[in-house]
Amino acid sequence: MQTEKLYHIYNHANGSENLFRETENYLYFLRQWDKYISPIAETLAYCLMPNHFHCLVLIKKQEEIEATFGKFETFQKLEYLLSKQFANFFSSYTQAYNKRYNRKGSLFAPNFKKKEITSNDYITKVIAYIHTNPIHHRFTQDLRKWSFTSYSSMLSTNSTKLARTMVLDWFGGKKPFEDFHQAYINTIPGEEMNI
Repeated sequence: MQTEKLYHIYNHANGSENLFRETENYLYFLRQWDKYISPIAETLAYCLMPNHFHCLVLIKKQEEIEATFGKFETFQKLEYLLSKQFANFFSSYTQAYNKRYNRKGSLFAPNFKKKEITSNDYITKVIAYIHTNPIHHRFTQDLRKWSFTSYSSMLSTNSTKLARTMVLDWFGGKKPFEDFHQAYINTIPGEEMNI
């Protein structure tokens, strides 16, 4: 991963297991995400579902990361830190989950997926894709009723750690944001976006 680039991050549980069994699991995941990922990246969108998750992140500028972690002598050391933060995040969640449910071994599929977002059109689509995933997987029929997504936070006035202003500005405001998502929902029965 590189600084100042957007990445669609996603992963799922090993086999037929779930990543989340109860509400506290989702909340703990978000707390650990804030602890490990917020120092290196802005989160533009996320969606957590029982057996997988999706996030869109913008890796921060090198200067911002160095303000937290200190100066990097080489680019490789910075790249290593970015990967290490994600590894630490997955490890910390897995350890807590295993302890809570008296299980052993890896929880996540190995090597989380990351896809660099390289076009403006894809930014818009991936945000809608992430937010509408619970509809695609038939967990809900109403975006506002799935609690573990950034969709409602984008429309809220409550304080948030999400890059809400950046996302809403990208869409041109709340109304265009909602309209695009509604139009995207209408495409869900058709072909799924290639991720």
